[in-house]
Amino acid sequence: MQIAVAPARDDLDERLAARGLNRRDFLKYCAGVAAAMGMGPSFAPEVARAMTGGAGRRPTVVYLHNAECTGCSEAILRASDPYIDVLLMDAVNMVYQETIMAAAGEAAEKALHDAVNGPDGFIAIVEGAVPTFENGAWGKVGNHTMLETSRTVLTKAQAVIAYGTCAAYGGIQAAAPNPCGAKGVNDCFKEEGVRAVNVPGCPPNPVNIVGLIVYYLKNGAIPELDERGRPLMFFDKSVHEQCERLPHFENGRFAQSFDSEEARKGWCLYNLGCKGPSTYNNCPKVLFNGVNWPVRAGHPCIGCSEPDFWDKMTPFYHA
Repeated sequence: MQIAVAPARDDLDERLAARGLNRRDFLKYCAGVAAAMGMGPSFAPEVARAMTGGAGRRPTVVYLHNAECTGCSEAILRASDPYIDVLLMDAVNMVYQETIMAAAGEAAEKALHDAVNGPDGFIAIVEGAVPTFENGAWGKVGNHTMLETSRTVLTKAQAVIAYGTCAAYGGIQAAAPNPCGAKGVNDCFKEEGVRAVNVPGCPPNPVNIVGLIVYYLKNGAIPELDERGRPLMFFDKSVHEQCERLPHFENGRFAQSFDSEEARKGWCLYNLGCKGPSTYNNCPKVLFNGVNWPVRAGHPCIGCSEPDFWDKMTPFYHA
């Protein structure tokens, strides 16, 4: 089965200019995506080509929302240099995304139906955990349970991306006592053959999903995953290993309170509850919007990209 392809767009310079960007800015961003993927800066033109449909391979994408706070979508919507239309709308043919699509009601239902049942295949992205208690009755969209819609869509998809910790592992929705029976995508549908690629985080860095899509567009396959279904190119090292405060940890320099002189000097936050040694993500190297990440801003890592982090990593402010 072939992935559905939309026509390539050749007005990149005009679309970038409308956002106050130029091709150089865009290629700089693409170099950052390439770096996040473990590639050198010379790979930036290939990333740009994949992201803008230059290869004529814009796959159809269905983006589902389940039990979540929409923070993962908000992270993408707030991405800049470039903006979401350049990040994803030009890289893929996104036909269904409940937060940002103009269609509603029957028109939205038809768009979903046509994409899922089309002859050319599609990629599914899922945000949010799947409520399973009482046959999924605790979560509905368009009078269909999230459980029912996810089963219908995901079992037909060419590839599935569980975007955010809720979709990957259940997230906060699955925290004890988990009254709605929330589960991650793979936990919920593994018996039905679904093998989602997990891109966890609360929220994830948008660069990681862009890099994953770029990899898929170029290779027609998913990258190597770790034992928790995460792409190794983003999640192969612990936050601790990559942290700029690591030298302080190695030399026994720890902040004992958030308002201490040691904290102001940027000493290690391990004694204030940092879960960096137990957390795998690329936050220290791929900054949010290229600006910052929690530990640099003075807040301990809370382990948000790990399964059951809400139960296993709390209390957050204790070592």
